[in-house]
Amino acid sequence: MTMMMPAAAARMHPRSAGLTLRVRSHASRPALRVRAQQQQEQFDCAGNGGASTDMRPELKEAITTFIQENKVVLFMKGTRDMPKCGFSKTVVTVLNNCSVPYETVDILADDMLRTGMKEFSQWPTFPQLYVAGEFYGGCDITVDAYHNGELAEDLEVAFNE
Repeated sequence: MTMMMPAAAARMHPRSAGLTLRVRSHASRPALRVRAQQQQEQFDCAGNGGASTDMRPELKEAITTFIQENKVVLFMKGTRDMPKCGFSKTVVTVLNNCSVPYETVDILADDMLRTGMKEFSQWPTFPQLYVAGEFYGGCDITVDAYHNGELAEDLEVAFNE
């Protein structure tokens, strides 16, 4: 089941929402690095102070759009080159072993994003992996799926859609 983006979100330009997801893509090809920079500038959550625990509709729409535009997204602590927790590092290692392109978002860069992701996914911890627009799981679920071959199958399906 693929999440469908609301029509209003499809028309909304991310900049108008004033949101930024801190995206880190360390692709070896220059074109992909340029694309990663454009994605980094797409949203801006900073400046709201994270005072509210209710997710702003603009943040929800921005997260939904980003997840739908990318086959594999890892919301993690730190970056793929410098994970800031062992669980995030483990999932990065698993994804690297799968040899698929993926995007990472550093949830430590913004309190509102970090809090919003917990509400968005209904999952209290990080990392959070999304495959083909759907929440896949955290570290334990991802590692188990990797070891039993389910992750490889799910990634193959995602990239062949």
